[in-house]
Amino acid sequence: MDTTENADIAGHDGNSAHRSAPDGAEPAPAAAPRRQYGAVRTAAFFDLDKTIIAKSSALAFSRPFYQGGLINRRAVLKSAYAQFVFLVGGADHDQMEKMREYLSALTRGWNVQQVREIVAETLHGLIDPIIYDEAASLIEQHHAAGRDVVIVSSSGSEVVEPIGTLLGADHVIATRLKIEDGRYTGEIEYYAYAENKAAAIRELAATEGYDLTNCYAYSDSSTDLPLLEAVGHPSAVNPDRALRKEALARDWPVLVFDRPVELRRRLPDFSAPSRSVVTAVAVGTALLTAGAVWYAAAKRRRPTA
Repeated sequence: MDTTENADIAGHDGNSAHRSAPDGAEPAPAAAPRRQYGAVRTAAFFDLDKTIIAKSSALAFSRPFYQGGLINRRAVLKSAYAQFVFLVGGADHDQMEKMREYLSALTRGWNVQQVREIVAETLHGLIDPIIYDEAASLIEQHHAAGRDVVIVSSSGSEVVEPIGTLLGADHVIATRLKIEDGRYTGEIEYYAYAENKAAAIRELAATEGYDLTNCYAYSDSSTDLPLLEAVGHPSAVNPDRALRKEALARDWPVLVFDRPVELRRRLPDFSAPSRSVVTAVAVGTALLTAGAVWYAAAKRRRPTA
């Protein structure tokens, strides 16, 4: 068999504490201490889109942004097309670089407070239902095994950090945008993408004392190969074609997550985020929408064979 789909994702070190628990399987054992000073520490690093979240949030937020006057009707339609392309094939390195340049220009001058107010009314209803049940279980299992959970995403920190809080992540690594006088300058202070992700987790490992050879990483995109290569236990989740090829060649697990679930139903203690948390996610969501609009336009401009 060439993939490990919805199978035992416990991993490769024989530690049963974080084995997935399908129907009828025994539950994970009691949680180990989260911080074990004086002992080797480990972590699990997760990409966000199509790894934890079932889709890009670009489409979900395009209509609220249109209603708020940030994008026009044509952009809404383009973002719908881009969502389809994203789900089917993702974006390669060149497309991601062009997307970065495009979104920087598009967001220049946007009023931060306006974006926050728009997202504050829609975040919970749009983000809660698209978190993969399998990803949430895997996060719980890694925590039960005593590992930290780190979300590593090229999306803006404004959207990644609140999602990380909802999921109980210990750390977040994400793209940071520059803001001056309440508006976006169009500059990116830090781009959490490709090799930058790998460098960031190495830096975090040095600070937190993680042994990367015993750490785990999960992603859907071939652009995250540096991240996956940086740990001892990489897994491809819903991989694009290029990553699937690499995973099969390297005998990495290939996991399929296909059960989005409302956190309110999955986690009895889950409650809607406060307004202060909700308003913090705006900029990153705007970036995702901008990127989707650019990607649709780029596909349309590409010459046909």
